[in-house]
Amino acid sequence: MLSTGAAAQHHDHSSMPMQMPMPAKPAPAPKAAQPAKPAPKPATKPKQKPAPKPPAEKPVDHSTMDHSQMQMDHSTMDHSQMQMGDAMSAPGELRTPIPALTDADREAARPPEHAHPVHDNTVHSKVLFNRLEAFDADHGNGLAWEGQAWIGTDTDKLWLRSEGERVDDRTEAADLEVMHGRPIARWWDVVGGVRHDFKPGPSQDWAAIGVVGFAPYKFEVEATAYIGASGRTAARIEAEYELLLTNRLILQPLVEANFNGKDDERRGVGSGLSTMEAGLRLRYEVHRKFAPYIGVVHERAFGDTADFRRALGEDKSDTRIVAGVRVWF
Repeated sequence: MLSTGAAAQHHDHSSMPMQMPMPAKPAPAPKAAQPAKPAPKPATKPKQKPAPKPPAEKPVDHSTMDHSQMQMDHSTMDHSQMQMGDAMSAPGELRTPIPALTDADREAARPPEHAHPVHDNTVHSKVLFNRLEAFDADHGNGLAWEGQAWIGTDTDKLWLRSEGERVDDRTEAADLEVMHGRPIARWWDVVGGVRHDFKPGPSQDWAAIGVVGFAPYKFEVEATAYIGASGRTAARIEAEYELLLTNRLILQPLVEANFNGKDDERRGVGSGLSTMEAGLRLRYEVHRKFAPYIGVVHERAFGDTADFRRALGEDKSDTRIVAGVRVWF
């Protein structure tokens, strides 16, 4: 029994280590790792703080930036480099480069040398009575007219021009011109044709050539030279200007001068500067196509023409008040 009890005791003692788990004692091992907690404490010590990195290496938090306060001087920026940078930053995006400027590009940008690059072949027309007036002169009451009409395209026109004067139901002067016009420069047409004088004196015909257009500062000019039978020559120059006082009230000064190559006693004209007329008319445009006016006109004869008038008992100069209408359609 003693041996049996001893053996049992021996087996009991030998089995005790097996019943007690060996790793149970080192269970507090994780507690031994607790001393590692003070490891971050050196980071709180000023002497162990890492040295500040350069500003260029600090990460930028764009969400905290005030973009409204940022100002950029785009005039000093190299946009060509920025575009290249954008292209390099997005290699997957296809961008077309701007081609270099060539001589062919510069040549294509030049305006055409021809004054009229495109011509319209549409037929247009206009009739204008620039002066259609009545007057009271020293030698009687009278009527005067000056008008023109044309029909054609931008490059070819048929011109009709006429002016004259009647006093006490008698025609003192009247002529009619038929011209062909063609542009020769911007604002200028050359005209050529014939002129027929009804009065004064016996009727006569002339070959005519001249120019019509706008001189600098928008003076409207008509200058025509005439060649007649027996070597007779003449010339007429007319210039007028429109001064807008208001949108409807317009002041129109006008000057007309007539020249002759030789004396013609039958018609009462002398060589050189024969007559000159200067007028000032103020019109009111009720409509652009209809404008009544009043004005004053002074006419004077020179040289042999003045002598011929005195021989007929007429004055060499005349001033008159006129009233009329300017109309076109």
